[in-house]
Amino acid sequence: MSHIALLPSSGMGHLTPFLRLAALLTVHNIKITIITPYPTFSLAESQVLFHFFSTFPQIRQEKLHLLPLDNFSGNSEEDPFYCHIEVIRRSSHLLSSLLSSLSPPLAALITDMSLTASVVPITKALNIPNYIFFTSSAQMLTLFISFHTKANANSYEMDALQIPTLEPIPKSWIPPPLLQDSNNLLKTYITENGKEMTKSDGILVNTLESIEEESLAALNGGKVILGLPSVTAIGLLPPCFNKCQSLAWLDTQPIGSVLYVSFGSRTAMSREQLKELGDGLMRSGYRFLWVVKDKKVDREDDKDLEDVIGNELTESVKERGLVVKHWLNQENILSHPAVGGFLSHCGWNSLTEAMWLGVRVLAWPQHGDQKINASLVERIGLGIWESSWGWGGKDIVKGQQIAEKVSELMGNELLRMKAVSVREKARAGMELGGTREDEGIG
Repeated sequence: MSHIALLPSSGMGHLTPFLRLAALLTVHNIKITIITPYPTFSLAESQVLFHFFSTFPQIRQEKLHLLPLDNFSGNSEEDPFYCHIEVIRRSSHLLSSLLSSLSPPLAALITDMSLTASVVPITKALNIPNYIFFTSSAQMLTLFISFHTKANANSYEMDALQIPTLEPIPKSWIPPPLLQDSNNLLKTYITENGKEMTKSDGILVNTLESIEEESLAALNGGKVILGLPSVTAIGLLPPCFNKCQSLAWLDTQPIGSVLYVSFGSRTAMSREQLKELGDGLMRSGYRFLWVVKDKKVDREDDKDLEDVIGNELTESVKERGLVVKHWLNQENILSHPAVGGFLSHCGWNSLTEAMWLGVRVLAWPQHGDQKINASLVERIGLGIWESSWGWGGKDIVKGQQIAEKVSELMGNELLRMKAVSVREKARAGMELGGTREDEGIG
């Protein structure tokens, strides 16, 4: 039996696809070990890991104990999740003894894209094949691996970034930290890890050939960058949990009537924007389940709901919706028959869940790769994107605007049918390609 280890990084958008991949590989008679950086950064990560290893006792957990790096506290302006990735990176030399101790010896290590530069030299020294799991889209991968060739070429003085053989990426879609003259953690990670990906044994992408054929062809044809190993679309990974969290309110709602509103585990909205969002949801006339978050790090999110959105809004939303201020298992919520739409930041993990489940999306990108992902929402017909809504925190989107877009999403039967069509493609892709990842690395 082949033995494969997986090394995820910080944040639910990185952790969740690794857990899904691990669950899928166990079906193919492969021994799996997941190496989890410890301590985890968020409560959500801790909760989902506990539930995962309870659900899959055959999967072994090994902890990479992170060093107490007293000399690194991170820039106060940096995303705290990027700072935690830096702590993992600086502790990665401890992997050498951990990997060597695993039994039976590893056939491969699958590494998160954000740890490529620090982990590939270690696996090379140990003669362990190393595959990179890119947890965003193939289109984002084209930017990720080519950025280091563009960063110092005044490319961003233009309106768009040109990647060979592909449509230009508009400047407004590129994560703002990459456009800064000064160095920052995101810019450093993409530069360093993008360079080192050519030294890996292969790259796995949680996407479908049918929706990203052009980007995948450019990557594998040597058009984006020379020397890149094989890039494999492993299909949209299916949810790995059975229903483990229920909401009595949701169980009483009509089929397809509820809009699920969530901006992920690391997006915080201003109090003013939260109030406009609540106003917009009420104005829309549709039922909704709204997860409120006003701090990036959930361990710091200790205010009561009334303190965040106010008593008046808290009371008024009860007429048509349910508002919670705690982590929900998104897989379970989106798969619930009552949920017919998703107002999302368009993180790739959230978007792939919507594709797999056939839930139409109203895209409201907040940071990172999310505008690139939102463009895909429109192109494949999964939902709508109001591109004038800026990155999180820059401009306040008014309640009336939100209400109009929610009504457009929820009242459009054609969008519902297109979302179902995307779901069928996603599941067909999994049936056709579901064994490719272990054929290449087992």
